[in-house]
Amino acid sequence: MHELGIVFHIIESVEEVATQNNIHRVSGVTLQLGEVSGILHDYLSDCWRWACDKNDLMRGAELTIEEIPAITYCEACGRQYPTVEHGRTCPNCGSGDTYLIQGDEIMIKEIAVPDEDECAKIS
Repeated sequence: MHELGIVFHIIESVEEVATQNNIHRVSGVTLQLGEVSGILHDYLSDCWRWACDKNDLMRGAELTIEEIPAITYCEACGRQYPTVEHGRTCPNCGSGDTYLIQGDEIMIKEIAVPDEDECAKIS
């Protein structure tokens, strides 16, 4: 279950941002997950709740997951297509000369702080 390791990494990143910005409590984190990242949302959410309950900064913080669709680019015809639906073979020209251009990433989009309207954003 690599989801727990990912959660620990996210929490460490949030702790760094919190320290840099004098934040003492986090109410939520928005995470962008690629459609083919290999991360299981349910496991990630379970690990999130477990790990946050053990961390004063993160206790009770909500996790919001936004899925980034997987898109593949075809070198042969120069077109893009949905990866999950068509795999590695281009549905437009039949070429296998393709590569993933998005959909396997894991990024923290926002860190929400209680009683504040603003979110710290990591780019």
